[in-house]
Amino acid sequence: MKSFVELVKSRRSVRTFDGNMPDAKVIEELKAFAQTISNPYGVDVRFIFLDAAEHKLSSPVLSGEKLYVSAVVKKQEHAEEAYGYSFEKLLMKAHELGLGTVMIGGTMPREKFEEASNLGEDEVMPCVSPLGVTARKMGVKEVLMRKGVKADTRLDFKELFFDGDFNNPIDEQYAKSNGLFDDLEVVKCAPSAVNKQPWRIVIDGKKAHFYEHHDKGFVTANYDLQKIDIGIAMYHFETQMISEMRKPVCKIEDPGIKTPDQVEYVMTYEF
Repeated sequence: MKSFVELVKSRRSVRTFDGNMPDAKVIEELKAFAQTISNPYGVDVRFIFLDAAEHKLSSPVLSGEKLYVSAVVKKQEHAEEAYGYSFEKLLMKAHELGLGTVMIGGTMPREKFEEASNLGEDEVMPCVSPLGVTARKMGVKEVLMRKGVKADTRLDFKELFFDGDFNNPIDEQYAKSNGLFDDLEVVKCAPSAVNKQPWRIVIDGKKAHFYEHHDKGFVTANYDLQKIDIGIAMYHFETQMISEMRKPVCKIEDPGIKTPDQVEYVMTYEF
């Protein structure tokens, strides 16, 4: 069985599938797992598995997909972070079970997906993901899209992680010397909208303060897509820490550190 860090590094966003419905037993296992998912905020995120043909669903950036899963949450405080955390937990399980996935938030006929998901008036459905077996070869659309967002590259440690405040970037050697390399590496490798990697982390002793670096175009009337990305990063960090027998605790505890422009405090893990 692969470790969490190995699973993270072996995963990629998949947009080209083999054209077959995934194995029913695998999907049943994933559905059962979805019922067990929780997040640090105690916010309920419900998952709806959608047959593409039955609901006439598709996306212009995908090919060969037969099944989708959508995630729905009520509008409330910390909904985005909880949403990203919970949805990523499901998709990492799907990857462990051999399925390809990709979280998509804009390149789809949103109204059709919302209708199929029975979206309530007080609910939002920021993202969906296809579920299926990865095709042997990427389609042309997928190759071009991955090239466009530089999908196989990530920002350097020094651009993402800091010691004490934002004036002291952390390099890989520092992370290794302080027993934090894998915990930060799985955050660095996490997926994000258009690969913007909006998370920034300040290490303060046994605390990791999470911040969001805002880019233009990711906030809608109902949610902030990049805050969903922060939830994804939270799941990666927490899960890796737990795999190392640590006990990270989620807190809202703004340390008052001076932030660069467009950077906002989100939460803290005490470990």
